[in-house]
Amino acid sequence: MTLALVFLIFAVNVYFHRPVLESFLFSLALAVGLTPQLLPAIISINLAHGAKKMAQQKVIVKRLAAIENFGSMDVLCSDKTGTLTEGTVHLHSALDLAGNSSERVFFHAYLNAFFEKGFSNPIDEAIRSYKQPDVSGYEKADEVPYDFIRKRLSILVVKDGSSLMVTKGPLPNVIDICSTAEAPSGDKVDIASVKQEVHQKFETLSNQGFRLLGIAYRDMGAEPRIDKDCEKDMTFLGYLVFFDPPKAGIAETIDHLRQLGVSLKIITGDNRLVAAKVSQDVGMADARIVTGSELRETSNEALLSKVTETDIFAEVEPNQKERIILALRKAGHVVGYMGDGINDASALHAADVGISVDTAVDVAKESADIVLMEKNLAVLVQGVREGRTTFANTLKYVFMATSANFGNMFSMAGASLFLSFLPLLPKQILLTNLMTDFPEMTIATDHVDREMLDQPRRWNISFIRKFMFTFGLVSSVFDYLTFGVLLFILHATPDQFRTGWFMESVISAAIIVLVIRSRRPFFKSRPGKYLSVATIAVVIATLVFPFTPIGTIFGFISLPLSFLLMMGLIVILYILMAELAKKIFYQRVNL
Repeated sequence: MTLALVFLIFAVNVYFHRPVLESFLFSLALAVGLTPQLLPAIISINLAHGAKKMAQQKVIVKRLAAIENFGSMDVLCSDKTGTLTEGTVHLHSALDLAGNSSERVFFHAYLNAFFEKGFSNPIDEAIRSYKQPDVSGYEKADEVPYDFIRKRLSILVVKDGSSLMVTKGPLPNVIDICSTAEAPSGDKVDIASVKQEVHQKFETLSNQGFRLLGIAYRDMGAEPRIDKDCEKDMTFLGYLVFFDPPKAGIAETIDHLRQLGVSLKIITGDNRLVAAKVSQDVGMADARIVTGSELRETSNEALLSKVTETDIFAEVEPNQKERIILALRKAGHVVGYMGDGINDASALHAADVGISVDTAVDVAKESADIVLMEKNLAVLVQGVREGRTTFANTLKYVFMATSANFGNMFSMAGASLFLSFLPLLPKQILLTNLMTDFPEMTIATDHVDREMLDQPRRWNISFIRKFMFTFGLVSSVFDYLTFGVLLFILHATPDQFRTGWFMESVISAAIIVLVIRSRRPFFKSRPGKYLSVATIAVVIATLVFPFTPIGTIFGFISLPLSFLLMMGLIVILYILMAELAKKIFYQRVNL
């Protein structure tokens, strides 16, 4: 629109035999006035100010552009451990096949955890810290590390020349490799005869919120090495029962997120029964659960509808996390993902906002856009508010630049077609543009109304276009009213016309900021301190400027009191009409 308007104005001025250079400079100055050239600076200032405020809330922003996505986020995906729960896994008990406390089961679990040399994990730490039996007679011979396909960890230990393989992992994965089970008496029974009993115990403890692992062993004779193929024909020994209590106040935090329009979706490797119990404890009653095995059988098209309706994804494999995130994004959501492990890197990349914590592994922190100094959803709630504040203030500048500024420049372009002189000289246009920018530069520190923070907001070009035409039209109506008053009532000379028009356009553009910045009536929404000071300063400077020697250099002259009173009356009427237009606009159009 700017480009078309500039060419049209230049062509018409040349057609009327006005000086070519003067017409070209006037058109160029209009282009500058129409272009929101401060937008990159305003966005950078807003984002930097937002990042500073978020840092005070223990939210570190690594990529400034992520703040806007943070404010627009309507779905947050997170793991369970450390987010909903305390994050410190404790061993509750070691139980034999009958469900009785068993030192033998714990001893085998300790052998497995003590000699494990892979990645540090909370499960092994919980076992090692529970108690420390004497294992000095044992030596480690080999290890088959845990992986996310087998979901088991096997250790081969040697004592007195005899090799023993001890395996632990999620209960179903351990049962699958067992052919026998050890009864409390020490006798071995066929695994098929006790599977129902094991399954009942699994459901009972899982429904209480406990996480269960299985322990199995196999006598390897004098074998010095083991591999994955050795995990067969094992003897099931018993259960390891772990618990991780919910965080205090987590239910209130989840409710705050819900009030902000952010739905929480839990992605966890725990079984669905544990996940369901924890979700109830944190206020997510009647949560809809989908398991990793169900995801494998779901097509990408079917997943688009399923992910939106699901609250908890349980028994999920690492590669499925990214698939869930991508499906949510394709379904139209702005997705944040919170993760701190190696297997979270791809999901962090896939999310609109990757969120990690200061204690996360390096690869997770490198992949994240935002790093929390505490793994706490309450910290995240404050971060979302700051992100939305930043977005709202950025949007305010766009509204200002596309309404009052656009209206003024459009009116000036139209006036140049029927006036025998230029309504403003090029240098006066640039000065007008500069002075109206001063209040807008303080917008980063402006207050934001509560209703602008309650729901996620996104860029909506259609809404901005409607806003521009509505308020640009209101601005132009009063611009042409100003022209009529100056020409036909006050009979202004060209210099008086330019001075009066300069004063009216700058003051109205500065004050209209206070109207446009809020959906509320301007007297019910308090602007920020710096915005108020900048607006008052621009108004005073504009009134004084034509009476100074510098004003003479720009071609302005002193105006009689009658001119000043008429310009003041037009500004007051403009503000009242803009307030009425705003009320009608927001009743008909919603963002």
